[in-house]
Order: sequence, then C-alpha cells, then structure tokens
Amino acid sequence: MEKKEILRKLDHTLLKQTATWEQIQKICEEGMEYQTASVCIPPCYVKRAKEYVGDRLPICTVIGFPNGNTTMQTKVQEAREALADGADEIDMVINLGMVKEGDYSSVYEEICCLREVSRGKILKVIIETCLLTQEEKIKLCQVVTKAGADFIKTSTGFAKGGATFEDVRLLREHVGENVKVKAAGGISSVEDAEKFLALGADRLGTSRLIQLLMKS
Repeated sequence: MEKKEILRKLDHTLLKQTATWEQIQKICEEGMEYQTASVCIPPCYVKRAKEYVGDRLPICTVIGFPNGNTTMQTKVQEAREALADGADEIDMVINLGMVKEGDYSSVYEEICCLREVSRGKILKVIIETCLLTQEEKIKLCQVVTKAGADFIKTSTGFAKGGATFEDVRLLREHVGENVKVKAAGGISSVEDAEKFLALGADRLGTSRLIQLLMKS
C-alpha cells in the first residue's frame, strides 16, 4: 500500500495530558504537509488549531474523554463548544458502566444526542474494546449503527490495551454498511497499519505513524 494512501486514512493524534500548543502546532503542520484525514487533539486547542489551519486540514477532537462517564448533558455541552470552536469531527467515549449494566438504551440515547448536536459533521463512537466481552462488542455494533454514527472506534489509547486485528475484524463484520471502523491505540508499525486497513479499518488513530512511514 502506498504511503499517501495510508496517510489519507490517518487521524494524526496528540491527546496526552502534557500536550502544549507548540506540539499541537507541529502535528497540524505535519497533517497539512502529509495530507492526513485529520488531526485529533484535545478540546482546549480546537479553536486555536482551526484558526491556524483554516480549511487546509480537518480538526477532530474528543468528548467525554478518556473515561466516558461524564453525564450526557456534559458531553452534549462539550460537543457544542467544540463544534462552535471549529471542530470538524467528534470522537465521543461511551459510558462503559451502562454497558456493564446492560443498559444499552441509555448508551443509544447518549449517542443519538451527540449525533443530533453534530449533524453534518463526522461522529465517531469510542467503545474501548479492551474492556468489553465479545457479546458486548457485537451489541455495541448494533447500537452504534442504529444511532446513526459515522464510525465505531476501538479505543482511547488510555486503557489497558488498544486496537487488535481480531477486534477490527469483528467490528467490521457486525456494524452496518454505513458505519466505518477506526482502529486506535497501540499501532506500532507500518505493517500493523496496513493490516488494520486490509481488515476493514477506514481510519487509524495514532501519534507515530508519520514518523514510521518516513523511516520506511
């Protein structure tokens, strides 16, 4: 697979707690130079980043991140503010406690509320696969599809594990045809990236892929 093709699928990501504006500016410059799908950055930098890149690069940010257990109203307000600041894409974290209780109707309601707020923009739903059973992953594929999200995303990168080949294969098999898959967390080589894409991932979330591609 050509480097350009991989880069077009990349959400060039910097979400660590110590991220500075200088570092955010650098990944924005890299995103524009290498024509990535987006940069994924903390909400506090969205407005500044959008002013910096203009229409040259989509800005993605995270909502309810990384634990997902803020209230639905908080997530909605976070999303509204991020969109007002210029975000083009929203990656929301679901409430995993609801999943463990089997309260999928509340998970569905939350995604629907974020879908309504982000209408016309891309909405990705992070389910944190490393904390789920196979049954829960399959059920969430159905919930995310029904709620009308654009993507289901494997991981925040802040839990005990990231994307696996098995999970990407499973998600691709069970989400609806209108839902895409984003693999994120722990993508440590170009070969991994190529395999995730071959298995059906449409986006990759990682901080190091540009560096790896330039070395290969």
